[in-house]
Amino acid sequence: MNVRKFIAATARDALRKVKETLGPDAIILSNRSIPGGVEIMAVAARDMEMIVPSAERPAPRRESPPATSLDTSARRAPAPARAVAKGSAPAAAPAPRPASPAPHRSSPPLAARPLPKIELPRPQPSSGPPAQAEVVSAAVMDEIRSLRRIVEQQLAGFAWGESARAEPVKTEILRQMLDAGFSPRFARDLLADLPHDLDAAQALAWVKGGADRGMLTTNSEADIVDRGGIYALVGPTGVGKTTTTAKLAARCVLRHGARKLALVTTDGYRIGAHEQLRIYGRILGVSVHLAKDADDLRATLQDLRHTHMVLIDTMGMSQRDRLVSEQVAMFADNDVKSLLLLSATGRGDTLDDVVKAYSGLQHLAGCILTKVDEAASLAASLDVVIRHRLRLYYVSNGQRVPEDLHLPNRAYLLHRAFKDLPETSPHRLDGVEPGLMMASAAVSAATAGVQHG
Repeated sequence: MNVRKFIAATARDALRKVKETLGPDAIILSNRSIPGGVEIMAVAARDMEMIVPSAERPAPRRESPPATSLDTSARRAPAPARAVAKGSAPAAAPAPRPASPAPHRSSPPLAARPLPKIELPRPQPSSGPPAQAEVVSAAVMDEIRSLRRIVEQQLAGFAWGESARAEPVKTEILRQMLDAGFSPRFARDLLADLPHDLDAAQALAWVKGGADRGMLTTNSEADIVDRGGIYALVGPTGVGKTTTTAKLAARCVLRHGARKLALVTTDGYRIGAHEQLRIYGRILGVSVHLAKDADDLRATLQDLRHTHMVLIDTMGMSQRDRLVSEQVAMFADNDVKSLLLLSATGRGDTLDDVVKAYSGLQHLAGCILTKVDEAASLAASLDVVIRHRLRLYYVSNGQRVPEDLHLPNRAYLLHRAFKDLPETSPHRLDGVEPGLMMASAAVSAATAGVQHG
């Protein structure tokens, strides 16, 4: 097996040498850190079958020599090999030897000695020709795949260590963002243009500024309660749609009076849902209507066309429920603007699913972030809001009506999002774990790109 050793200052340079010398299909056998760089042992793909032990490969068939072949070869050794003494003449043909053992003679030269007999392992007899898969067994291929995964993890660790040495400030900010709950993609994109001459505090302020520029929010001058219109509050179960509807209704009544507002519910499935909104309506002095389907909603909205603001409370359902598409179609037919409610306690991938499920809404005005008071960090929710370019209209941080509904305070939200975890937190990444997380995210993104392509 032609194993080659490659030494370079960094793992990236060593891999490039492997690729240039042995080709892109080369197999990495081992790698280790050495003083001044990295050492990688590799073998070309064409030599991969040499990894298989010889006992696992069928040996070529060859004729077995007779049992006396070695004795015959010794007896038939060429004459010049025995008559090379200094000053002696060529001898005549030797006479036949007796059956008794020959007297001791000096050993012939190395070139004239017969090769020793070597017993080679013979393949087991089989009924048919060997299959192609027997060249490299499945167990060996599993070992190679396992070795490749180990090498990828080690290279990710090398890359993380190299990045930590070359750009310690950028690496620390990346670690802090991953600890807080930001997605690797968002952190990677935000840190792509980070200047190299900043210290840790300046770099964190620079990153917060980039996130602030990417976040879309509304202010007091664009409050939808003052502008009016027809808005439906949509989202999965448990995000607080009915409570948020009551908060917005109370906000509108305090500013414009009860006659300027009407409440509509499409939740005819959940027990007590309609009655809960009616209780809020009686307290505020606002009329409450029930719309069972798209035609019923169209007729109700036609009757309320002169009302300053109409708020529609919808049925909560999983983002994977087929009824979501029907709900989306119902609001599209009636030209209703929608506000998507996102729970600040949700995971980033779950919130991504919710946004994708409701992305078909033709008039998706923006979102409302709920349960801010229950979330340990706002990084995941703000990550989703910024990446999907959703406008944040309100923030809900409690159950009180209407006190616990606020316009978004950008500085407060970013401070909560970028808050670093304490040293003792079990959720804090340590060592090369951030590098492994970024490597895994990059592989997943590449795989997803290939599948979509």
